[in-house]
Amino acid sequence: MRHVRYERILDLPGLLAKKSCFLFGPRATGKSYLIREQLASRAIVVDLLRADTFLRLSANPTELEAIVGARRGPSTWVVIDEIQKIPELLDEVHRLIEERRIRFLLTGSSARKLRRGRANLLAGRAWPASLFPLVWPEIPDFDLARHLRWGGLPSVVPSDDADEELGAYARTYLQEEILAEGLVRRLPPFARFLTVAALANGQMVNFEQIASDAAVPASTVREYVAILEDTLVGFLLEAWTGSRRRKAIATAKLYLFDPGVTHALSGTRTLDRNSDLWGRSFEQWIGLELRAYLAYRRRPDRLAYWRSTHGHEVDFLVGDHTAIEVKATRRVAPRDLRGLRALAEERAFRSLLLVTDDATEAVRDGVRCLPWGAFVRQLWADTLLPR
Repeated sequence: MRHVRYERILDLPGLLAKKSCFLFGPRATGKSYLIREQLASRAIVVDLLRADTFLRLSANPTELEAIVGARRGPSTWVVIDEIQKIPELLDEVHRLIEERRIRFLLTGSSARKLRRGRANLLAGRAWPASLFPLVWPEIPDFDLARHLRWGGLPSVVPSDDADEELGAYARTYLQEEILAEGLVRRLPPFARFLTVAALANGQMVNFEQIASDAAVPASTVREYVAILEDTLVGFLLEAWTGSRRRKAIATAKLYLFDPGVTHALSGTRTLDRNSDLWGRSFEQWIGLELRAYLAYRRRPDRLAYWRSTHGHEVDFLVGDHTAIEVKATRRVAPRDLRGLRALAEERAFRSLLLVTDDATEAVRDGVRCLPWGAFVRQLWADTLLPR
């Protein structure tokens, strides 16, 4: 494996200079590495994965003040890693923010998991922040084919054996995140569900069909989808239903958080450039870049998609201003503009974009056609989406 130092976009010191923060991200996206790289000697790290620390604080959360007070300087921040392991600590964090003006960085796997446990989410005293797998500007010498096949986990990108790394990730997720945390009673049905969910990545959620394929009840599938959201391995892309000329479908789509993990869970061995799977992975990647961009730039725009009951579809809608269709084609054809042209009749979005593997940039029927390279360059340069 090559050793590569990644310059991450998320700026923890910049956030903590303003306010305490929750930092959420899926397993192995590099939260601990980022903390070491960006905070270094400026932070006290309270690691709840350490048995002695966990036992001390779970027995008496008020011990946190003693741990912090013994080592804290006037400009030191406090990091509590894996805060969801002791949700009761958040009451003490709340008090220390109020009484001693301490800035905290609280890392964990999901705000939803804390909220379900009725944890104190600090009532606005800490901003939420997210960390994702590596995105386009963070990867030197970005290779599209490699990324669509193996994804952007920091341990996978430089690996000479990416399949082995991804297989280990899937096994660790099942054993440590799901089984050890007691999120399911039996692991085999959930493992089957993961495979089916990965195969259905980017498609509208059909609980009955997934239940049939995974051999579990539909009610269980709903629980399993919630677990994917809770552990940040999957997310639901909601449907936009504001169209008036054409009736819209309201069913959400399910996406997994990384193309490589998706392929590992579905059992993909090869990714052929001319296959439908390539096109779906290409669409997934563009959606993940948009999702990360909106989070890292702290933009409030909602990400959604649109599909009419007659089959017109646009892959991604950003706020109320930009509609983006994604096609892996190397030559744009009139049929590729069909969904955007139908949506244009609603007069609801100012900017219509088609992202493709075509090397030519052009404007057709009011749609701006962009090669994927131009799309990500302009996106991360903050020149693509209107304010």
